[in-house]
Amino acid sequence: MAHPSADLPSQQPPQPARARLQGRGHHDHAVRHGDAQRPRPVPPRHGRHRSRPVPGPPRRDAAPTDVRCPPRRALLHARTRRGRPGDHRLDVADGHGTGNGRGLRVRVLVVNAGSSSLKLRLLDGQDRAEQSADLPAGTGGLDTSRLATVLHDWPEPDVVGHRIVHGGTVFTGPVVIDEAVRTRLAELSDLAPLHQPKSLAALDAVAAQLPDVPAVASFDTAFHATLPAAAATYAVPREWRQRYGIRRYGFHGLSHAYCARRCAQLVGRSPSGLRIVSCHLGAGASLAAVLDGRSVDTTMGFTPLEGLVMATRSGSVDPGLVLWLEEHERLSPHEVATALEQRSGLTALAGTGDMREVEAAARRGDADAMLAIDVYIHRLAAGIAAMCASAGGLDVLAFTGGVGEHSSTVRRRAVERLAFLGVAIDTERNNTAQDDADITAQGAEPRTVVVTAREDLQIAGEARRLLDTQ
Repeated sequence: MAHPSADLPSQQPPQPARARLQGRGHHDHAVRHGDAQRPRPVPPRHGRHRSRPVPGPPRRDAAPTDVRCPPRRALLHARTRRGRPGDHRLDVADGHGTGNGRGLRVRVLVVNAGSSSLKLRLLDGQDRAEQSADLPAGTGGLDTSRLATVLHDWPEPDVVGHRIVHGGTVFTGPVVIDEAVRTRLAELSDLAPLHQPKSLAALDAVAAQLPDVPAVASFDTAFHATLPAAAATYAVPREWRQRYGIRRYGFHGLSHAYCARRCAQLVGRSPSGLRIVSCHLGAGASLAAVLDGRSVDTTMGFTPLEGLVMATRSGSVDPGLVLWLEEHERLSPHEVATALEQRSGLTALAGTGDMREVEAAARRGDADAMLAIDVYIHRLAAGIAAMCASAGGLDVLAFTGGVGEHSSTVRRRAVERLAFLGVAIDTERNNTAQDDADITAQGAEPRTVVVTAREDLQIAGEARRLLDTQ
């Protein structure tokens, strides 16, 4: 039985029991530090004029978890391990650093490990993209030689910001990565088996190339640490909740946080008192109710499988269905998990997880595709209405993510189901929306907007602010 740490927030359940590490048998030495040094100002860096590892001969790792970085010294206080316990409201989640202003001059390398690619963005102190690369990282693992070449050719960053999917109850804010943090992140892999190992592989690979650059982890679960108990608690036995830390964590927090902050800017209002429903619709999809700049409800829960219909994920299903399949069809937990995570959602209904292909098939009269969109919209509209109830109303409805930004059909059909809330959009604005756009029909309240997903800006801002406090 895992016991709660002494510094675990009292309002949150105990941490999950120690999870099995992915890729058992590998020694988890990852990121090692020597004795912690005193904090120091971040010196200016000038790219290739500074020493860095020389790329070795090309090779491809056998699996994501095989990548391990060499020992490195601590650049920041190693005691900073559980994230800042600070305010999660949006008015403190702005993009740039605060305090002594050093953050405005900090160059940030943002690392976003996805299911099939590794996205790298090098942002200057004004959030302008200096460099960008998308590297393949499929089942064969990350090509570390290609990563080494890319980083060797780019100016060296002052800090690396990593997107990490799951922080559990331990990490409720951005945190400087050290050996202890790296170990705890690996222990959380069972809670996000599709995402966490890939994020850790990217973390290790980048650290191997930039051993003297501090790294900060930003968590998709952290924005939802403010969920009230009523929204975060499952009605399951108390023993489960206390022993295993079972609760609704929520995901896509970095996207929802940026989207909600951008909404306030677009409508010219302070986050205080603003009721926002953020719809992150991509291959993965979730909604968030944001009130006063804080997440008060969301559709994903203990894992990223709960909630809306997604590209390959089922979203919420009756738990009894899982029990029935295991008992009557003798399916193993692994078989059920694989089906629900990789062979369900739009893929199961229409034969493809790409909404563009589903919409094209529906226009041709394909019955399966038409049903897939109907099911998708039914869940989406019902979820938005539920989020409005949690927020106590609606001031701004926002669409973000690949589908949310680019499918005028999904936006139109969802809004049509929400007319009883007063939501209405302008047809021409909706059909021609690009980048950030207000698509609200004239005279309608609440406002409806499209927001370009910029998790990279959220991660960069968190890295700068954390660096500023050291």
